Amino acid sequence: WWREAVIYQVYPRSFADSNGDGVGDLPGITARLDYIAALGVDIVWISPFFKSPMADFGYDVSDYCDVDPLFGTLRDFDLLLEKAHSLGLKIMIDQVLSHCSDQHPWFIESRESRDNPKADWYVWADPRADGNPPNNWLSVF
Repeated sequence: WWREAVIYQVYPRSFADSNGDGVGDLPGITARLDYIAALGVDIVWISPFFKSPMADFGYDVSDYCDVDPLFGTLRDFDLLLEKAHSLGLKIMIDQVLSHCSDQHPWFIESRESRDNPKADWYVWADPRADGNPPNNWLSVF
C-alpha cells in the first residue's frame, strides 16, 4: 500500500499554532486534519516533536518518550492520532535515531567514562594533541 500512498509532511513548528504563542503545535495539526484528508492524502508525516533543548530545531532529541511542551502533550498526540485514524489517515512520525541531544540520559552516561555500560553506544575519539577536535568534519544543520 505504501508504494502508492500520498504522504504529506508537516513541520510542527511552522504548520499551525493553536494557542497563539507563535509556534505551531500538535493541537494545531489536529485542527487541520480535515483539510489534509480532503487533499486525498494517505499518510501525514510529522517532523520531530519530542522533548528537545531545540539546539537543532527538535532533531536533538533528549527524550524519545515525551512531547516537547513547545508542541503540546502526549494527550495532544493521542487526540491527533484518534482524529487522523477517524479520517482514514495514517500517521508517520520522524524518528531521529542516528543521533540525539547531548542532554539525553544515554549520551550523558556514555560520556562519563570509557568503561560504563553505555560507553560504546556512541562513537568517541580523542582530541588532537593540540586539544582541537579529532577531525575537520563540520557539524551543521
